[in-house]
Amino acid sequence: MQSKQSEWFEQWSMLKDNELFLFQDWILPYDLNDFCGKDVLECGCGGGQHTNFIAPYANSVTAVDLNTIEIAKRRNSHHENVIFIESDIATMDLNRKFDIILSIGVVHHTDNPEKTVGNMKRHLKEGGLLLLWVYSNEGNWIIKNIVEPVRKNFLFRLDKAQLLKLSKYITAIMYLPIFSLYMFPLKFLPYFEYFQNFRKLSFYRNKLNVFDKLNAPHTDFISHERALKFVQDLHNANVTPYKGVSWRISGIKSGDTNP
Repeated sequence: MQSKQSEWFEQWSMLKDNELFLFQDWILPYDLNDFCGKDVLECGCGGGQHTNFIAPYANSVTAVDLNTIEIAKRRNSHHENVIFIESDIATMDLNRKFDIILSIGVVHHTDNPEKTVGNMKRHLKEGGLLLLWVYSNEGNWIIKNIVEPVRKNFLFRLDKAQLLKLSKYITAIMYLPIFSLYMFPLKFLPYFEYFQNFRKLSFYRNKLNVFDKLNAPHTDFISHERALKFVQDLHNANVTPYKGVSWRISGIKSGDTNP
């Protein structure tokens, strides 16, 4: 069983994320209407932001997280069709199966992504839909080889208030190149696609994203080959890049092809 990681509780105690358009992008080619009337399992609900998007459509939502379940529960207290379970998504046994299982931005932070996805699929009904969004190995050289070593060797010493302040300064500095040089069609620049979203988001949301990169205790960047293996046993399997730094992954368990 994966150990609890206080970093996530501290992160979602301080910050919130309510960017619906990002969630809609991450679950393509599906959309929120696909959740209508479904029993949904959300693996790694974090602060409960995606739970809040799904609940108005779904028949029921079972939201699972090892570190932040009380935060998510408090922020979704207005939804009567959501239950919250504190558990490790790699080892949980909920003794039921679901129409849709999703995990957005979580699998790459687990100790064993393959084991985690395998356990998620074990909870999927025949004809059920799996939806994942993960960081890609491809396109993330700077994060892997510069940001991650700095985080592991130096930033872990900072308390979260200091780390949040540092994230604010870094975000502010990033605005100059992203709103000047990156405005030109210089697609060879690193993170060119990714920074298109940066220009759409508020300063607060960009700061959250920087903080998330500096705070995450563990990140396993998923290659295209590994992403394909996640859904090799599913029908209508789909693995597509998003903004050059992540994978959108989906597939349907054998049986009726309608989730």
